[in-house]
Amino acid sequence: MKDDISFEDKLKNAKEILEKLSDPSITLKNAMKEYKKGVSILNEATKMIEDAKLEYEKLQINEE
Repeated sequence: MKDDISFEDKLKNAKEILEKLSDPSITLKNAMKEYKKGVSILNEATKMIEDAKLEYEKLQINEE
């Protein structure tokens, strides 16, 4: 995934992957491929949250 994708779009992509993984007809190979993609997307989204939290904390410190 690219960094220019918004947090909300990353969550949307993760939900789409979850739907694919919920399909009982998915093959093991495709399930593993989608799972790896999903983990990557969620890691990127988590990083975005952590970065936003750090930025917020810096703003709070500067206001004090």
